[in-house]
Amino acid sequence: MKSVMQWLIALLIFPYFALYKILSLITTDKDSLWQSFTQFLSLFPGKLGSYLRVRFMYWTATECHKETFIGFGALFSHCDTSIDDGVYIGPQCNIGKCSIGKNTLLGSGVHILSGKKQHEFSDPGTPIKEQGGVFEKISIGENCWIGNGAIVMASVGDNSVIAAGSVVVNELPAGVIVGGNPGKVIKQVGL
Repeated sequence: MKSVMQWLIALLIFPYFALYKILSLITTDKDSLWQSFTQFLSLFPGKLGSYLRVRFMYWTATECHKETFIGFGALFSHCDTSIDDGVYIGPQCNIGKCSIGKNTLLGSGVHILSGKKQHEFSDPGTPIKEQGGVFEKISIGENCWIGNGAIVMASVGDNSVIAAGSVVVNELPAGVIVGGNPGKVIKQVGL
C-alpha cells in the first residue's frame, strides 16, 4: 500500500517538479527558487503533505531518502541538503545547508543554521546585510535526537542528544548529551 501511495504522489507532484525544472533553467538564484517551491509544499498538512515534500526533495535536493518524514511547516533554505533513511523532521523546523544522518529525529521548531559565519560584523560603518558571510554545510550524525526549539550552528556527531531549547555553537563529538545556551556536554552516552 505504501509503494502504491508513493507512486500516486509521484504522479501528483510531477507537474510541480516539471515547473520547477523549467524555472531553474532561467534563474541564477537556484536556492531562492528552491526555497519558494519547498515553502509552498510546507503548507500541506499530515502524511499527504510529508509525502509531497519528500518526493519533491527526492528529485531536487542533494539527497533525500524516500523513508523520511518532513512535518507541516518545515522550511528549507538550500537545495544542498542531504537527508538519510529514517529521518524525522518535526513541524515548524527551519533547515539550512546540512546533512542529516540515518535515523535522526528533529523535534518541533528545530533550527539547523548553515554554520555560524553567515554574517560578517567587522565593519560598523557598513550595514550587516552588505558585509557578506559564508554558508557552511552542517553535519548531523546518525541516530541523533535534537529536542524541540534547539538551534544548531555546528556539526553534531553520531548518537548524540541535544536537549530542547539548547544552542549548539561548537562542533560536538559522537555520543554526547548536550544542553544549555551555549550548549555544553552534560554527559557521555555509552552507545
